[in-house]
Amino acid sequence: MEFEMLKPPEEGRKIEYVDGRLIVPDNPVIPFIEGDGIGRDVVPAALKVLSAAAEKIGKEIVWFEIYAGEKAYKLYGSYLPEDTLNAIREYRIAIKGPLTTPVGGGYRSLNVTIRQTLDLYACVRPVYYIEGVPSPLKNPEKVNVVIFRENTEDVYAGIEWPRGSEEAKKLIEFLSTLGVKVREDSGIGIKPISEFATKRLVRLAIRYAIENGRKSVTLVHKGNIMKYTEGAFRDWGYEVAREEFADVTITEEELWEKYDGKADGKIVIKDRIADNMFQQLLTRTAEYDVLAMPNLNGDYMSDFAAGLVGGLGIAPGSNIGDGMGVFEPVHGSAPKYAGQNKVNPTAEILSGALMFEYLGWKDGAEMIKKAVEMTIKSGTVTYDIHRHVGGNLVGTREFAEAVVENLQSL
Repeated sequence: MEFEMLKPPEEGRKIEYVDGRLIVPDNPVIPFIEGDGIGRDVVPAALKVLSAAAEKIGKEIVWFEIYAGEKAYKLYGSYLPEDTLNAIREYRIAIKGPLTTPVGGGYRSLNVTIRQTLDLYACVRPVYYIEGVPSPLKNPEKVNVVIFRENTEDVYAGIEWPRGSEEAKKLIEFLSTLGVKVREDSGIGIKPISEFATKRLVRLAIRYAIENGRKSVTLVHKGNIMKYTEGAFRDWGYEVAREEFADVTITEEELWEKYDGKADGKIVIKDRIADNMFQQLLTRTAEYDVLAMPNLNGDYMSDFAAGLVGGLGIAPGSNIGDGMGVFEPVHGSAPKYAGQNKVNPTAEILSGALMFEYLGWKDGAEMIKKAVEMTIKSGTVTYDIHRHVGGNLVGTREFAEAVVENLQSL
């Protein structure tokens, strides 16, 4: 593929997608986006750890820098150039730092644009406790959930018009012909949730549960109020389980009516109202495993769940499509700390561990997670953890170097 300004590395090979599976060479070219703010700190730190982990399992990553955010604007005059999207399409996998959406009208979230343009339809965020990280829970080790958030629809589809616009006026007038009264000074937004997008998300969540020995998949929705969008999400989710995975799944109702509360190795499909799910994660933490939900619920729930185990500074994330993935931390760009070698790179490093899992390098992923935990558990921590528990205060680079050292000892 020809790029406008990018020069791909001469070494390394492309990852391919054949017959529904990734073909990953031992020396893949993987694009990375440094991003904005603290991206300049956490991304180089993470790449150092990931390169060491790859070497440890007999692989080599050939890094390829591509651009989004302020760095891209300086080079291209665009915050998200076509070069960047094409590079991800071509090489299939990328890891990125946080991006700041430009202030002012006319700019959509860069993160959302990447997900929707590349049809990365599942935001997958595992949330689990790392020993040594301060948590507000008495038993944070009970938190071990994987959140599957639909990435392309719901209110994040961006279908909205401002108050007083011609489009808003037309919609308000049209709705009045259906017997629906909307105040004339309203902004208007549309919330689409489709059977297609719902089923492919839930399908992915159930497959993940099967492949990783998980015990349940819970559909999280607000279907008691939004019956034809979120209520439909719930119904379509159950349909996928019943029609495509009947041999390995049972409903919660069947669990008690037919199986006397014993799943016998089958995955239990549950559903919960979204607002109730927040307190369920607090009070019945260990009962939940894989969670699947529409876009907005997933945004709220994943940040809340991250708070239970120590916050966004340690929360990894991934955006998955068919044979394509972009991996990123959940936290923002925190510009006031940029360039200070101060912030915690754990979320970026663990996003790389998710990338390793997606590549099929599961041994490497486990090593990364173990090395991070060894580092924190030993008391070598960045300021965000140090202010709560003390220990050996280090900077971003030094933390990454300590993780690498622990990696080498495994």
